[in-house]
Amino acid sequence: MNVEEINGEIASLRKQLLEHPLYKELNSKKAINLFMEQHIYAVWDFMSMVKWLQRKITCTETPWIASKAKGKHQRFINEIVLAEESDEFHNGEIMSHFDMYLEAMRESGADASEALELIKAAKGKKDMPAFLRQRFLPGNVLPFLEFTFTLLQEGKAHKIISAFTFGREDLIPDMFISMVKGLNKSEGDLHSLVYYLERHIEIDGGEHGPMALEMVKDFCGKNESKWEEAIQAAKDALQLRIRLWDGIYDTLKMKEEFRLKKMA
Repeated sequence: MNVEEINGEIASLRKQLLEHPLYKELNSKKAINLFMEQHIYAVWDFMSMVKWLQRKITCTETPWIASKAKGKHQRFINEIVLAEESDEFHNGEIMSHFDMYLEAMRESGADASEALELIKAAKGKKDMPAFLRQRFLPGNVLPFLEFTFTLLQEGKAHKIISAFTFGREDLIPDMFISMVKGLNKSEGDLHSLVYYLERHIEIDGGEHGPMALEMVKDFCGKNESKWEEAIQAAKDALQLRIRLWDGIYDTLKMKEEFRLKKMA
Protein backbone atom coordinates (compact mmCIF):
# COMPACT_ATOMS: atom_id res chain seq x y z
CA MET A 1 0.00 0.00 0.00
CA ASN A 2 1.19 3.59 -0.60
CA VAL A 3 0.20 7.26 -0.47
CA GLU A 4 -1.18 7.12 -4.01
CA GLU A 5 -3.76 4.60 -2.80
CA ILE A 6 -4.75 6.94 0.03
CA ASN A 7 -5.17 9.76 -2.48
CA GLY A 8 -7.38 7.48 -4.56
CA GLU A 9 -9.47 6.49 -1.54
CA ILE A 10 -10.09 10.10 -0.49
CA ALA A 11 -10.53 11.64 -3.96
CA SER A 12 -14.34 11.77 -3.77
CA LEU A 13 -14.30 13.28 -0.27
CA ARG A 14 -11.79 15.90 -1.32
CA LYS A 15 -13.92 16.76 -4.36
CA GLN A 16 -16.99 17.03 -2.14
CA LEU A 17 -15.15 19.38 0.18
CA LEU A 18 -13.72 21.59 -2.54
CA GLU A 19 -17.14 21.88 -4.22
CA HIS A 20 -19.07 22.50 -1.00
CA PRO A 21 -22.03 24.91 -1.37
CA LEU A 22 -20.76 26.88 1.64
CA TYR A 23 -18.38 28.91 -0.53
CA LYS A 24 -21.24 30.45 -2.52
CA GLU A 25 -22.87 31.61 0.72
CA LEU A 26 -19.80 33.59 1.78
CA ASN A 27 -20.96 36.62 -0.15
CA SER A 28 -20.99 39.28 2.57
CA LYS A 29 -18.85 40.40 5.48
CA LYS A 30 -21.54 39.13 7.88
CA ALA A 31 -21.30 35.67 6.33
CA ILE A 32 -17.49 35.74 6.45
CA ASN A 33 -17.63 36.74 10.13
CA LEU A 34 -19.94 33.84 10.97
CA PHE A 35 -17.58 31.53 9.08
CA MET A 36 -14.58 32.79 11.06
CA GLU A 37 -16.41 32.45 14.39
CA GLN A 38 -16.66 28.70 13.79
CA HIS A 39 -13.51 28.16 11.73
CA ILE A 40 -11.32 29.67 14.50
CA TYR A 41 -11.74 26.36 16.37
CA ALA A 42 -10.20 24.54 13.39
CA VAL A 43 -7.23 26.94 13.42
CA TRP A 44 -6.65 26.12 17.10
CA ASP A 45 -7.16 22.41 16.39
CA PHE A 46 -4.46 22.57 13.70
CA MET A 47 -2.00 24.27 16.07
CA SER A 48 -2.64 21.55 18.67
CA MET A 49 -1.95 18.80 16.13
CA VAL A 50 1.29 20.48 15.03
CA LYS A 51 2.55 20.70 18.61
CA TRP A 52 1.76 17.02 19.25
CA LEU A 53 3.80 16.09 16.19
CA GLN A 54 6.69 18.27 17.32
CA ARG A 55 6.71 16.55 20.71
CA LYS A 56 6.57 13.11 19.10
CA ILE A 57 9.10 13.58 16.30
CA THR A 58 11.64 15.93 17.91
CA CYS A 59 12.90 16.36 21.46
CA THR A 60 11.22 19.14 23.44
CA GLU A 61 12.34 17.99 26.89
CA THR A 62 15.38 18.65 29.05
CA PRO A 63 17.88 17.17 29.28
CA TRP A 64 17.91 16.85 25.50
CA ILE A 65 17.96 13.33 24.11
CA ALA A 66 18.35 12.66 20.38
CA SER A 67 15.09 11.69 18.67
CA LYS A 68 14.88 8.36 16.86
CA ALA A 69 12.92 9.99 14.03
CA LYS A 70 14.61 10.74 10.73
CA GLY A 71 16.33 14.11 10.56
CA LYS A 72 14.30 15.18 7.52
CA HIS A 73 11.07 14.64 9.47
CA GLN A 74 12.38 16.58 12.46
CA ARG A 75 13.34 19.44 10.19
CA PHE A 76 9.95 19.39 8.46
CA ILE A 77 8.01 19.58 11.72
CA ASN A 78 10.30 22.29 13.10
CA GLU A 79 9.78 24.32 9.90
CA ILE A 80 6.01 23.98 10.30
CA VAL A 81 6.21 25.05 13.95
CA LEU A 82 8.46 27.99 13.08
CA ALA A 83 5.94 29.28 10.56
CA GLU A 84 2.84 28.50 12.61
CA GLU A 85 4.12 30.07 15.83
CA SER A 86 6.29 32.93 14.58
CA ASP A 87 5.49 34.11 11.06
CA GLU A 88 5.66 37.68 9.74
CA PHE A 89 2.34 39.49 9.53
CA HIS A 90 1.53 42.09 6.86
CA ASN A 91 2.49 44.89 9.29
CA GLY A 92 5.93 43.37 9.92
CA GLU A 93 5.04 42.05 13.38
CA ILE A 94 6.03 38.46 14.21
CA MET A 95 3.12 36.36 15.48
CA SER A 96 1.49 32.95 15.27
CA HIS A 97 -0.99 32.12 12.55
CA PHE A 98 -3.62 31.73 15.27
CA ASP A 99 -2.98 35.32 16.38
CA MET A 100 -3.10 36.44 12.75
CA TYR A 101 -6.53 34.87 12.50
CA LEU A 102 -7.65 36.60 15.68
CA GLU A 103 -6.44 39.91 14.24
CA ALA A 104 -8.40 39.20 11.06
CA MET A 105 -11.50 38.58 13.18
CA ARG A 106 -11.01 41.79 15.16
CA GLU A 107 -10.46 43.75 11.97
CA SER A 108 -13.66 42.40 10.40
CA GLY A 109 -15.78 42.59 13.54
CA ALA A 110 -16.13 38.83 14.16
CA ASP A 111 -16.50 37.61 17.75
CA ALA A 112 -13.73 35.30 19.02
CA SER A 113 -14.69 35.50 22.71
CA GLU A 114 -16.34 32.06 22.96
CA ALA A 115 -13.41 30.31 21.27
CA LEU A 116 -10.89 32.12 23.48
CA GLU A 117 -12.87 31.20 26.59
CA LEU A 118 -12.83 27.53 25.56
CA ILE A 119 -9.10 27.57 24.89
CA LYS A 120 -8.40 29.19 28.26
CA ALA A 121 -10.56 26.61 30.05
CA ALA A 122 -8.87 23.74 28.17
CA LYS A 123 -5.46 24.44 29.72
CA GLY A 124 -4.21 21.47 31.71
CA LYS A 125 -7.11 19.17 30.80
CA LYS A 126 -5.86 15.60 30.42
CA ASP A 127 -9.04 14.19 28.86
CA MET A 128 -9.78 16.73 26.14
CA PRO A 129 -12.58 14.77 24.39
CA ALA A 130 -14.51 14.52 27.69
CA PHE A 131 -13.88 18.21 28.40
CA LEU A 132 -15.13 19.21 24.95
CA ARG A 133 -18.32 17.16 25.32
CA GLN A 134 -19.21 19.25 28.37
CA ARG A 135 -19.02 22.52 26.43
CA PHE A 136 -21.56 24.19 24.18
CA LEU A 137 -20.01 24.58 20.74
CA PRO A 138 -21.62 26.02 17.58
CA GLY A 139 -22.58 24.02 14.49
CA ASN A 140 -20.52 20.87 14.03
CA VAL A 141 -17.45 22.14 15.85
CA LEU A 142 -17.70 19.50 18.60
CA PRO A 143 -17.30 16.37 16.40
CA PHE A 144 -14.48 18.10 14.50
CA LEU A 145 -12.49 18.85 17.66
CA GLU A 146 -13.44 15.59 19.36
CA PHE A 147 -12.00 13.58 16.46
CA THR A 148 -8.65 15.39 16.59
CA PHE A 149 -8.20 15.25 20.35
CA THR A 150 -9.28 11.59 20.47
CA LEU A 151 -6.54 10.89 17.90
CA LEU A 152 -3.99 12.82 19.96
CA GLN A 153 -5.07 11.00 23.13
CA GLU A 154 -4.80 7.63 21.38
CA GLY A 155 -1.29 8.61 20.29
CA LYS A 156 -0.83 6.57 17.11
CA ALA A 157 1.62 8.69 15.12
CA HIS A 158 0.81 7.20 11.70
CA LYS A 159 -2.90 8.05 12.12
CA ILE A 160 -2.20 11.59 13.32
CA ILE A 161 0.29 12.22 10.51
CA SER A 162 -2.24 10.97 7.96
CA ALA A 163 -5.02 13.22 9.31
CA PHE A 164 -2.56 16.11 9.37
CA THR A 165 -1.34 15.48 5.83
CA PHE A 166 -4.63 14.81 4.05
CA GLY A 167 -7.00 16.95 6.11
CA ARG A 168 -5.04 20.15 6.60
CA GLU A 169 -5.75 23.78 5.98
CA ASP A 170 -4.47 23.90 2.41
CA LEU A 171 -7.83 22.40 1.42
CA ILE A 172 -9.26 25.93 1.35
CA PRO A 173 -9.73 26.44 -2.40
CA ASP A 174 -8.50 29.35 -4.46
CA MET A 175 -12.12 30.29 -5.21
CA PHE A 176 -12.64 31.11 -1.53
CA ILE A 177 -9.63 33.43 -1.52
CA SER A 178 -10.95 35.13 -4.66
CA MET A 179 -14.30 35.71 -2.94
CA VAL A 180 -12.66 37.19 0.14
CA LYS A 181 -10.51 39.46 -2.03
CA GLY A 182 -13.61 40.67 -3.84
CA LEU A 183 -15.41 41.39 -0.58
CA ASN A 184 -12.36 43.20 0.75
CA LYS A 185 -12.52 45.54 -2.25
CA SER A 186 -16.25 46.18 -1.87
CA GLU A 187 -16.71 46.16 1.92
CA GLY A 188 -13.17 46.46 3.33
CA ASP A 189 -11.76 45.25 6.67
CA LEU A 190 -10.76 41.81 5.33
CA HIS A 191 -7.14 42.59 4.44
CA SER A 192 -5.76 40.54 7.35
CA LEU A 193 -7.92 37.54 6.46
CA VAL A 194 -6.75 37.65 2.85
CA TYR A 195 -3.14 37.78 4.06
CA TYR A 196 -3.69 34.86 6.46
CA LEU A 197 -5.22 32.67 3.76
CA GLU A 198 -2.56 33.46 1.17
CA ARG A 199 0.27 33.01 3.66
CA HIS A 200 -1.06 29.70 4.93
CA ILE A 201 -1.43 28.23 1.44
CA GLU A 202 1.98 29.58 0.40
CA ILE A 203 3.67 27.85 3.34
CA ASP A 204 1.75 24.59 2.96
CA GLY A 205 2.59 24.45 -0.74
CA GLY A 206 5.96 23.88 -2.35
CA GLU A 207 8.09 21.23 -0.70
CA HIS A 208 5.94 20.81 2.41
CA GLY A 209 3.35 18.70 0.57
CA PRO A 210 5.83 16.06 -0.67
CA MET A 211 7.59 16.07 2.73
CA ALA A 212 4.31 15.35 4.53
CA LEU A 213 3.56 12.48 2.14
CA GLU A 214 7.04 11.07 2.72
CA MET A 215 6.40 11.15 6.45
CA VAL A 216 3.17 9.13 6.02
CA LYS A 217 5.12 6.59 3.98
CA ASP A 218 7.90 6.26 6.54
CA PHE A 219 5.63 6.00 9.59
CA CYS A 220 3.44 3.32 7.97
CA GLY A 221 6.37 1.42 6.48
CA LYS A 222 5.45 -2.08 5.37
CA ASN A 223 2.78 -2.52 8.04
CA GLU A 224 -0.52 -3.09 6.19
CA SER A 225 -2.63 -2.48 9.30
CA LYS A 226 -0.98 0.93 9.75
CA TRP A 227 -1.76 1.79 6.14
CA GLU A 228 -5.40 0.80 6.66
CA GLU A 229 -5.59 2.96 9.78
CA ALA A 230 -3.91 5.83 7.95
CA ILE A 231 -6.51 5.63 5.17
CA GLN A 232 -9.35 5.65 7.70
CA ALA A 233 -7.83 8.60 9.57
CA ALA A 234 -7.56 10.56 6.32
CA LYS A 235 -11.17 9.76 5.44
CA ASP A 236 -12.38 10.68 8.91
CA ALA A 237 -10.47 13.97 8.83
CA LEU A 238 -12.08 14.96 5.53
CA GLN A 239 -15.55 13.80 6.56
CA LEU A 240 -15.34 15.84 9.75
CA ARG A 241 -14.18 18.88 7.76
CA ILE A 242 -17.21 18.43 5.50
CA ARG A 243 -19.45 18.21 8.57
CA LEU A 244 -17.88 21.40 9.93
CA TRP A 245 -18.61 23.13 6.61
CA ASP A 246 -22.16 21.68 6.68
CA GLY A 247 -22.74 23.21 10.12
CA ILE A 248 -21.58 26.65 9.01
CA TYR A 249 -23.64 26.39 5.81
CA ASP A 250 -26.78 25.41 7.75
CA THR A 251 -26.33 28.32 10.17
CA LEU A 252 -25.96 30.78 7.30
CA LYS A 253 -29.06 29.42 5.56
CA MET A 254 -31.12 29.59 8.77
CA LYS A 255 -30.09 33.19 9.35
CA GLU A 256 -31.00 34.08 5.78
CA GLU A 257 -34.40 32.41 6.06
CA PHE A 258 -35.06 34.27 9.32
CA ARG A 259 -34.09 37.56 7.68
CA LEU A 260 -36.44 36.95 4.76
CA LYS A 261 -39.33 36.07 7.10
CA LYS A 262 -38.84 39.32 9.00
CA MET A 263 -38.96 41.23 5.72
CA ALA A 264 -42.14 39.47 4.54
